[in-house]
Amino acid sequence: MAGNSIGKIFKLTTFGESHGKAIGGIIDGCPGNVQLNLEEIQKGLDRRKPGQSKITTQRKESDTVKFLSGISETGLTLGTPIGFIIENEDQKSKDYGNLENIYRPSHADYTYQAKYGIREHRGGGRSSARETACRVVGGEIAKQILKFSKVNVNAFVSGVHDISLDLNTELDLSKIDDNIVRCPDALTAERMIECIQKAKKDGDSLGGIVTCFVDGCPVGIGEPVFDRLNAELAKSMFCINAVKGFELGSGFDSVRMKGSEHNDEFVLEEGEITTKTNNSGGIQGGISNGQRINFNVAFKPVATILQKQKTISKDLKEENYQVQGRHDPCVVPRAVPIVEAMAAMVILDNILLQKTTQL
Repeated sequence: MAGNSIGKIFKLTTFGESHGKAIGGIIDGCPGNVQLNLEEIQKGLDRRKPGQSKITTQRKESDTVKFLSGISETGLTLGTPIGFIIENEDQKSKDYGNLENIYRPSHADYTYQAKYGIREHRGGGRSSARETACRVVGGEIAKQILKFSKVNVNAFVSGVHDISLDLNTELDLSKIDDNIVRCPDALTAERMIECIQKAKKDGDSLGGIVTCFVDGCPVGIGEPVFDRLNAELAKSMFCINAVKGFELGSGFDSVRMKGSEHNDEFVLEEGEITTKTNNSGGIQGGISNGQRINFNVAFKPVATILQKQKTISKDLKEENYQVQGRHDPCVVPRAVPIVEAMAAMVILDNILLQKTTQL
């Protein structure tokens, strides 16, 4: 099955299904002799794992990562492929027995069946968001390596349904994990949590927006013409389950601005080139300009809802269907570490690529 890898130098390949024995991955191209903090990697997984709060699925998985290769007993990277697995511990396959012969609305059931002539109906198999735990492992390693370049990646929830955080106010990013929805503003977070709880009670689901800031990215990162940094970031985000939109900097608001309003004028600050504004979102011509890289990722309402729906069976009969099992009413709180992971791997990969550009 193609399409299971991301990256050119720092490359992650993942494997496994939602209800199999384990999921896992192989990271190739990780620099050697880097001291990793394995506890920090596990903390990243804990931020993504199910069952962590009253607004997430109640599937209980410890998501404990087991490293098989590429890391010494003292936590030093060896420069060789890093292999790891995360065992599945709480899969309840019987909850999916009624899905073997029908296609769930807005899921990948029908498309996987059409592509491969077979599908894993238990939890969606490979199409399940459970696979994203592997990306968090790769991303947490990338984040630790990026610290050597003083690059920091922080994502947070800025919108749930019709509730939005004012991004024009000063935000304290240290407060992202102070609440279960991962919004750095306490009052907005409370409104978001109430909204998600109501949707859960109604057997429905909600979408939302995750905003990501990349600070400290060096100038000159990104490969023209087809591998622009913004294009690579957009692709990495669209690889995440339920993502429906990506906007960099001023994004779609830019269409309501004039060029004289939108252009980021260059200025000097303490002898360094910078810009008065950052409508470009830190990337110009597909290459980083040294400003904060900022983008929004839109997530659709979770496709699995507890209400009755109509669908079609494999033998082309109309069916009434109602889901069983444990599911998120809103995916964005658990998507925060996934967005960070994908961004970190793309930025690190491009920093390593840049080292091949100039002597």
